[in-house]
Amino acid sequence: MSLTLKERVIGQIQHRETDYVPYTLSFNEGDVADRLDDYYGDDNWRSFIDNAIRRVPIPTIGLVVDLQAGTCFTDLYGSRWQVDIQPHRLIETPLKKPSLDGFKWPDIEECFDPDWEERARQQVEEQKDYFMIGHIGSGPFERSWMLRGFTEAMMDAAAYPDFYDELVEQVVNHQMAIIERVLELPVDGIMFDDDWSYQQGVLLGPDRWRRVLKPRLAQIYAFIHAAGKYTLTHCCGSIEEILPDLIEIGLDVYQGVQPEAKNNNPYELKRKYGDKITFWGGLGSQSTIPLGTPNEIRVEVARLCREMGRGGGYILSPAISVPPETPTENAAAVLEAFLQQTGVPFPWQ
Repeated sequence: MSLTLKERVIGQIQHRETDYVPYTLSFNEGDVADRLDDYYGDDNWRSFIDNAIRRVPIPTIGLVVDLQAGTCFTDLYGSRWQVDIQPHRLIETPLKKPSLDGFKWPDIEECFDPDWEERARQQVEEQKDYFMIGHIGSGPFERSWMLRGFTEAMMDAAAYPDFYDELVEQVVNHQMAIIERVLELPVDGIMFDDDWSYQQGVLLGPDRWRRVLKPRLAQIYAFIHAAGKYTLTHCCGSIEEILPDLIEIGLDVYQGVQPEAKNNNPYELKRKYGDKITFWGGLGSQSTIPLGTPNEIRVEVARLCREMGRGGGYILSPAISVPPETPTENAAAVLEAFLQQTGVPFPWQ
C-alpha cells in the first residue's frame, strides 16, 4: 500500500526515508504561471502539482488585503499598508513611540471570521491525506516591527530593551490565545512566518535573539507540542548561528533554507544538523532557479532529493516561490524535475 502525502511528510519529520521526497511548489501568479500556460499550450500542467503540505489560513491574523479598498489597508492591529505594490509596504504604525500606553490589542474574537472554524474543518476533512498546517502568519518578531516600524523596532531592541521585552512579551501573549483557538482544529502542525535574519546573519544579533525571542519561542513550541502538533517556521536569510538554539527549544521544521545566505548551504546544514531537524526548501530562488540553466536545475533537484533526503528530514521546495524574473524554460524545468522525482507521468516531458 502506497503512503499518503501526509504519511510521507510525517515520515520525513520523524527522520525516516520515504519512497520519494514530498514537495511543495508555487509559482508567481499572473506572470510565471501565465507564461507556463503559453509554454505548454494550456493550463493543465497546474493539475499535476500535488503539494504535500497544505495551509489552513487564519484569515484576519496576518495582513489581510482588501484589494477593493484601494491602495492602502489598515490591519486589525492598526498598522497601515500600501497594498498596490509587491511586497506590501508598511506606511504607518500604531505605536509612534516606545510605549504601549493606550494601545489596545485586537479582541481574539475579532481575529477570526464568524464561520472560520467550520470552513477550516471542512478544508481539513477534504484534504485529510495531506499534511495540514494552521498557518498563523507573522510570528513574534515580525509582529513587533509591524507595530513600531522596522527601523524603530531595531532601535528599541538596543536603546529601550525593557520596552522591547514588554512589546514582544505582549505579542506572544496575544498570539498564544490565537494559537489556542487554532489548535482546536484537527491540523498536523502550526506554522509561523518570522524572518529573524537577513543574508549575513541574525537581525537582532544572536545574543539579543537568545535573550528576547528564544524563551518566548520555547514557550510557544512547548504549547504546540503539548497539543500533539508539529512546529514549523519560515525564516529567510542566514540562520545557522541560531539553528542549534531552535533545535534545542523544539522547532521541528525549518522552511526556507536559502542557499544564497551566509553559512546556509543546505548540504552543510544537513551534515551538521540533519538528524535533529527537518529542512523544507533549499532550491535557490535567488540563484539556481532564475539564473541557472534548465539542466542545472534538474541536476540540483536530483541532488537535493538524494542528499538532503538521505535518512529523512527533508521536504523539497524552492526557498521561496518561483520568482517572477524566472525564464519560462527554467520554470518548466523546476516543475518537471519535481514531478519526475515522484514518478508522476507528465505528458509534456
